[in-house]
Amino acid sequence: MFASKYLTGLYRDCVAKNRHEPEFLQAVLMFLKSVDSFLPELPEIAASGVLERLLEPERIIIFRVSWVDDAGCVRVNRGYRVQHNSAIGPYKGGLRFDATVNLSVMKFLAFEQTLKNAFTGLPLGGAKGGSDFSPAGKSDGEVMRFCQAFVSELFRHVGAGVDVPAGDLGVGAREIGYLFGYYKKLVNRFEGAFTGKAVSYGGSLVRPEATGYGLCYFAEEMLREYRGESLAGKRVVVSGSGQVGIHAARKAAALGATVVAISDSKGAVYKPSGIDLDVVMKLKAERRGLAEYPAYDPVARYLTTPEEVFRCPCDVAFPCATQNELDLESAKALVSGGARLVCEGANMPSTPEAIDYFRAHGVLFGPGKAANAGGVAVSGLEMTQNATGLPWTFAEVDAKLKEIMKDIFRQAYLTTSRLGDPENLLSGVSVAAFLKVYEAMKAQGVV
Repeated sequence: MFASKYLTGLYRDCVAKNRHEPEFLQAVLMFLKSVDSFLPELPEIAASGVLERLLEPERIIIFRVSWVDDAGCVRVNRGYRVQHNSAIGPYKGGLRFDATVNLSVMKFLAFEQTLKNAFTGLPLGGAKGGSDFSPAGKSDGEVMRFCQAFVSELFRHVGAGVDVPAGDLGVGAREIGYLFGYYKKLVNRFEGAFTGKAVSYGGSLVRPEATGYGLCYFAEEMLREYRGESLAGKRVVVSGSGQVGIHAARKAAALGATVVAISDSKGAVYKPSGIDLDVVMKLKAERRGLAEYPAYDPVARYLTTPEEVFRCPCDVAFPCATQNELDLESAKALVSGGARLVCEGANMPSTPEAIDYFRAHGVLFGPGKAANAGGVAVSGLEMTQNATGLPWTFAEVDAKLKEIMKDIFRQAYLTTSRLGDPENLLSGVSVAAFLKVYEAMKAQGVV
C-alpha cells in the first residue's frame, strides 16, 4: 500500500480504530499516500509520534440537541464538534447542518481543515462541527430554536482564542446570526467567537464570496503557471449553486469565462452560450430550485440529476457541492468533454479513482485543501478585524484574499517541484501543510 513500512502499519492501526468511518479513512489514506515518498527525508518523524497524534483528534464533543418544532413537538438531533489540532492556533472550522452529518464526516472535515488552515499562513488550528439537522423545509422559528439549542451546549467549548466556528453546508448568514446571538446572551460578552457574521455586527466584507473567489484565484494561478493561460475564454461547469458554487461561477464569469452549466441538489442546467447567473441568484435567494430556470431562459436545458453537470463539455470544472460527488465515471465524462483543469471548491469532492484518472490524462488538478482555502482565509481576516476593531473595505479584503491564494499556490508549486513532480499539487499541498503542523507540534513537545 505504501513504500514506507511505518505508514503501512500506521494506516492499519488507524483502520482498526476507525473501521466504521469511511470518509475519515479515505482522507487519511489520501494524505498518507501524498507524503509517502517524502518521509525518507525526515526519518525523525516516526520517532516523534507526530503522525500518530495528527491522526487522533485532540477532542471530540458529541451532544444531544433537543428543540421544539412549530407544532409543539419535541425533536432531537445529535451535535458534534471535532477539535482536531491546535498546534498552530485556536481551533477553526465550519459548522454543517445536514442529514448526512455523522462522526466520520466530521472527523474527515476536521482533519482536512487542520491541513488547509496550516496552509493559509494564518495562526489557525483545525476543527469541524455540526448536526444531522437540516434547515431545508424548516421555518425561521424552527431554525432559530434549533440553533439556540445547539449553541446552548456548544458555547462551553468555543470562544475567541479557543475555537471559532464558521458556516458550512446548511449554515449561512441566518444560522450564524442565531448561533452568535444566543452565544452572546449565554456568555454575556460580545467577542469574535464566530465568523461569517453579517457586516452589521462584526462580519467581514467578502466573506460570503471568499471560497468561490479564492477558488478562481487559485485556478488562475494554476493555468498561468502550467499552461500560460487564464480563465478568460474558458467554458466552465460548476457543481453546486450554494454560497461556494454561485460565487465561483460569478467570479469566473467576471474573469472572462463562460459558465455553461451549474447544478443544485436536484439537477443541473446547461446552456452552451452561458448561464444567466442573475437568474440563478434570484432562484437561490427565493429558495427555489434550478428546475425552474428554463422558465426564465427557454434555450437552456434542464438535466434531471446533479451529476450530469460533469457530462457537459467544458474546459474547467469546479466541483463545489459535497464529498465524493465526482467519481470515476464523471471523471471520464469530463475528460471526454475536453476538461483540462479540475479545481475543488468543496471538501474532498473527487474520489481517489477520479483523481488518478485526471492525472493519467494530463488534466490539472487543484485539491480542495488548497483551492478552497479562501473561506477560512477571510474568516481569519474577520478575526483580525474583530480583534482590532478596524474593518476593511471590500477591495482591501479581496486584495488580501487574492494574495493569500497566490501564496498558497506558490507554496504548493514549490513543494511539488522539490518532490520532482511539479503538477502533482495533491502531494505538494499535503507535504507543505504537514511540515507546518509538524514543526509546531515538535516545538511544543508531547501534549
